[in-house]
Amino acid sequence: MRLVIARCSVDYAGRLTAHLPSAPRLILVKADGSVSIHADDRAYKPLNWMSPPCTLKEGTGEDEGVWTVVNKAGEKLIITMEEILHDSSHELGVDPGLIKDGVEAHLQELLADRIETLGEGYTLIRREYMTAIGPVDILCRDADGQTVAVEIKRRGEIDGVEQLTRYLELLNRDPHLAPVRGVFAAQEIKPQARVLATDRGINCQILDYDAMRGIEDDKLRLF
Repeated sequence: MRLVIARCSVDYAGRLTAHLPSAPRLILVKADGSVSIHADDRAYKPLNWMSPPCTLKEGTGEDEGVWTVVNKAGEKLIITMEEILHDSSHELGVDPGLIKDGVEAHLQELLADRIETLGEGYTLIRREYMTAIGPVDILCRDADGQTVAVEIKRRGEIDGVEQLTRYLELLNRDPHLAPVRGVFAAQEIKPQARVLATDRGINCQILDYDAMRGIEDDKLRLF
């Protein structure tokens, strides 16, 4: 991963146009080819980014200090450097992926065994379906035969939706699996995470841990 802190302006040219005026920013260039520009005021979300596959060209001569990032659709992210304050590269190696706690691991096992919890006609392809960026919790097919990627959390928050989004982007490049849609499954899903998931076409599923284990709710019921 390459980390660059620089005073720069950024222009995006594609389906829309966008401009970030000159300011100090963090630029991340990852091993997968992605480039993202970050400010110091919004946690993990970048101001602008280009997802892989894309190419980065650093200008020379008259164009020195101009970075041009182009993706396969021909969209461009043009970063004009005014002053580079820091530039370093680091080998992070292969990430082992998120290690789930006992409840999440058991939820995954239970859902794989009771895949019909997601809907009638669902069939399991496999648990821990490996991708280049980590394992998808569950890969299955719905009643119509469409591939479904399921991300399981004990508590569903925005970072889980972002994680599933990355998996879907990768899986949909595989012609043997595409089109792949997503299901974000958790015992509890935060409102912000639900809004983001819905905006990205990802379904949300609440998992009842006790019901999946076959334990009856001891609360009084009318029916």
